[in-house]
Amino acid sequence: MNRKVMISGILTIVFLWMGLQTSNGCTNFLITRGASVDGSTMITYAADSHTLYGELYFQPAKDYSVGAMRDIYEWDTGQFLGRIPQPAHTYSVVGNINEYQLAIGETTYGGREELGKQTGAIMDYGSLIYVALQRAKTAREAIEVMTSLVRDFGYASSGESFSIADPNEVWILEMIGKGDGEKGAVWVAMKIPDGYISGHANQARITTFPQNDPANCIYAHDVISFARAKGWYSGKDADFSFSDVYAPVDFGGARFCDARVWAGFNKVAAGMNQYAEYAKGIVTHGGSNNFPNNRMPLWIKPDKKLSVQDVMGMMRDHFEGTALDMTTDIGAGPFGLPYRWRNMTWSVDSVQYCHERAISTQQTGFSFVTQSRNWLPNPVGGIIWFGVDDTYSTCYTPVYCGITEIPECFKVGNGDMLTYSETSAFWTFNFVTNFAYLRYSDMIKDVQKVQSELENKFVAHLPVVDKAAETLYTTNKEQGLRFITEYSVNEANNMTSRWKELGQYLLVKYMDGNIKREKDGQFERTETGLAPNPIFAGYPEWWLKAIANATGDNKKMIGSGGH
Repeated sequence: MNRKVMISGILTIVFLWMGLQTSNGCTNFLITRGASVDGSTMITYAADSHTLYGELYFQPAKDYSVGAMRDIYEWDTGQFLGRIPQPAHTYSVVGNINEYQLAIGETTYGGREELGKQTGAIMDYGSLIYVALQRAKTAREAIEVMTSLVRDFGYASSGESFSIADPNEVWILEMIGKGDGEKGAVWVAMKIPDGYISGHANQARITTFPQNDPANCIYAHDVISFARAKGWYSGKDADFSFSDVYAPVDFGGARFCDARVWAGFNKVAAGMNQYAEYAKGIVTHGGSNNFPNNRMPLWIKPDKKLSVQDVMGMMRDHFEGTALDMTTDIGAGPFGLPYRWRNMTWSVDSVQYCHERAISTQQTGFSFVTQSRNWLPNPVGGIIWFGVDDTYSTCYTPVYCGITEIPECFKVGNGDMLTYSETSAFWTFNFVTNFAYLRYSDMIKDVQKVQSELENKFVAHLPVVDKAAETLYTTNKEQGLRFITEYSVNEANNMTSRWKELGQYLLVKYMDGNIKREKDGQFERTETGLAPNPIFAGYPEWWLKAIANATGDNKKMIGSGGH
């Protein structure tokens, strides 16, 4: 088959695939203790949705009487799904981490279409996360809770990858429902080896797995037999690949999904260039089952141990320095804007094309990096570094897992997607980024300056805050919880105020496409106190040439006197 025709056909499929997947775009990285500088476990999560409002959820610990029930609402739509019994006690949960430092993130991969619906099912993927956080203390307990819930109440979502971390272990759990006619789901959970990191981004990542190593891998008893009964697999049990059977990777799965994992890995490990063609969507097959043979490994060893700021950096990427770099093609415009407004795919003269889907994207509701640290008391050891809007330009603020009050700037109900709030971090950050998109290559430098100042301060001060919090909590738990709550609330609200000042500064500096002059950190004034002539920065030469080439003689000056 002609290569151009083949690629065109693949992209036709991608058009359909993207219509299902764009609302489920998220990115997770998983960091084990041995791969981190300080011995903490970490997971990341970017909740990328064009309709999700960025806020920090809070569920306080609570006791329940016998017979109490919990209402389950689908996280994506708010639709009521049913009720499940409450346990005698539930744990406090801040965002996606609970009071025992258990943290859970997710990405949706979809998988086989016929398994995406289960009539009467109650537990969707979002409810699985937040219910498990209320009921489990460790990653292994969370896996047991989540898989038991779908067994008993059915699974109301399509295929999902979960990142699950406690202070000692990090696991990836991949699950897909059984479709109509049979309640529950099939799944595989694998522990990330200590010293390694993993990641997933809307493409199932577990392929073959050890079937007699319960310390490191647990799975549904029928994960293979269910596929055999459906006629989807006929090979040896040892060769069974969860992803290749239940969610086969195609052009879109590689280019729009796994490419983000590749980009994050590429930031912290050499040798990832061998998977560059795969990241472009070129998937090759072979072997007795004709499964893909050029996929990335589920986990890698980073070149050095990672700090929390290194991990934040993994979440800030537009494929810079690679063949997919979003800052360098003409779509970035004259000011290197690494964003492309949706839709992601389009056609010109019956030829189909695509934009890239990077880790950093404009439609992020919220994102975080969690740290679970086993050398500190649980309410002090767990931190969720929380940010709203685009990961590249957000500011990650430390919020202790044991807090009893949410900062006003992140509080649920402080504005929503259709209601602006002056005190909302989500709206404050979106004000800054949406203005910065106008002259990105210049403004992002000012944004990153403030971002670095704040995050560096948080990281530098945290050991002292940890020590004070540990001392207080050890002697008086109530005072310790009050201390970490006040610290988290104050830093988050102060950060939001500082970001509002940044927005005002950017407006003054870059108004009307000009750049105000500065000296010694202040805007310059004339001797009479007025603003001097601004810098007319104009456009780069390559952009002016592109305009000239596109317009022919239309823009040429004939004669003289043009202004």
